[in-house]
Amino acid sequence: MQITRAMQMVASAKMRKAQQAALITRPFGQFLYRFQRRALADAGHLTHPLLAVRPFRTRGVILIGADKGLCGALSSNLLRVAVQFDPATTVYIGVGKRATQFIVRTGRRLIAEFTCTDAPRFAEARPIAAFARDLFLKQEVDEVVVVTTRYVNTLTQQAGVFEFLPIGEIKGLEIPGLQPESASPDEADLVFEPNTEAMLGYLFGHYLNIYIYRAMLEAKASEQSARMVAMKNATDNATELIKDLTLEYNTLRQGNITKELLEIQGGQLGND
Repeated sequence: MQITRAMQMVASAKMRKAQQAALITRPFGQFLYRFQRRALADAGHLTHPLLAVRPFRTRGVILIGADKGLCGALSSNLLRVAVQFDPATTVYIGVGKRATQFIVRTGRRLIAEFTCTDAPRFAEARPIAAFARDLFLKQEVDEVVVVTTRYVNTLTQQAGVFEFLPIGEIKGLEIPGLQPESASPDEADLVFEPNTEAMLGYLFGHYLNIYIYRAMLEAKASEQSARMVAMKNATDNATELIKDLTLEYNTLRQGNITKELLEIQGGQLGND
């Protein structure tokens, strides 16, 4: 019980930092996504390699998992989502020890693995985004998706699949303030300088980096939250078990004392 209580306190401290980092970056990520959708809608028939929709042959999956266990059903729920892809047409990029171990253990194609700290940094996200981007541009894969856990609150984390490349709509997310593609926006027209192609080409690289960075923050916040809840449940269960065992021990002890007293009294009566 002392061990699980100590682990709960450690996870609680890490959880607050991870949650704060995920929530602070969420408004900027949502704004950047809305800007990307609005810019592409206004740009019309823009051609860019990162927007190219090709016939499907091979899919790349960026699997962002936990680094450690003891976090309840978080990892099993995530890996249950990851196995839905056909191994024959899927290659995996593992982020986190649990994700990499799962890919290797199940015999799936692991083409790269990355690690991240308990407090993910933007510098750790850039190589992942760059590697996936290069795979897509070299036409080694025709689409890239991110399989990760989205942080909702301390008790709720949702595993899901989110579109990454080609750049477009992320169907698995509900972004506040995002208007449907067919709706006519009420906002002022966007003006790009020097031109739309140059501006969006510059934006796309930063957009992909921030996308992966936010996914890592959400995954880490989910991991620490799930671990804190799991350790709290373990501590509560251990406390309840100790109470039950103590009660049973005291009952047996009281019974033995009563039995010994009756034997003593019986012996005295026999002597009389």
